Amino acid sequence: MDIRTASPRVLPLFVERWSPRAFDGSAIPQEDLDVILQAAALAPSAFNYQPWRFLYSHRQDANWELFLSLLVPSNASWAKEAGVLLFIVSDSVMQQGEVSNPLHSHSFDAGAAWAQMALQATAIGYHAHGMTGIDFGRIRTELAVPESFRIEAAVAIGRRGSPDVLPEGLRTREGPSGRKPVSAMAAAGSFASLPSA
Repeated sequence: MDIRTASPRVLPLFVERWSPRAFDGSAIPQEDLDVILQAAALAPSAFNYQPWRFLYSHRQDANWELFLSLLVPSNASWAKEAGVLLFIVSDSVMQQGEVSNPLHSHSFDAGAAWAQMALQATAIGYHAHGMTGIDFGRIRTELAVPESFRIEAAVAIGRRGSPDVLPEGLRTREGPSGRKPVSAMAAAGSFASLPSA
C-alpha cells in the first residue's frame, strides 16, 4: 500500500518509514540494536544535554515478560512478536554542577532521538512502532525511573511479519498511514494564518 507522496527531494527513507504492528518474532542482534541506539543518541538537544535514556529488553530475555506487561493489553497483543521492547524516558531537570534547573525541551529532545531511532531502524531492515498505550505508574515503579525523568513512550522494534499474526481488528489497518499536506500545518506569520481544522 503506497499512500505517501513527497517531493523527490525528500529522502526516500522518510517516506518509507512507517509503524507496523505485525512483527515476525525474530531476535535483534545486540550489534544491530546498538547501531539504532547510536543513531538516536546523535539527535540534537538543548545545551547538548542529551536528556533521553533508553531502557530495553530483548525478546525472551529475563525482562521480556515484565516489559510486555507494562503495555496496555491491546498493544501487548501485537508487540509480543517484536524483537525488542524499549522505553524512552527524559530528564526534566538539567544539573549543572551544584545548580539544578528545569529543562523545558526535554520531551522535544527525546522526540528527536525517537525519530532518529525509527529512521535508523528502517535503514537497516527493521521497523519501530512508538506507543503511549503503557502503564506509566508501573513503569516508574517497576523500572525504578527517578521522579525527575518523564516517561515518554514505549517502542517495539522488529522485522515486519505477516498481518495474519495480528488480532483480527488490526489486520486491515496494517499499512503506512497518510499525511496531511504541509499547507495544513505550516503558515507564514501567526497561528491565525493556519487553515482551520
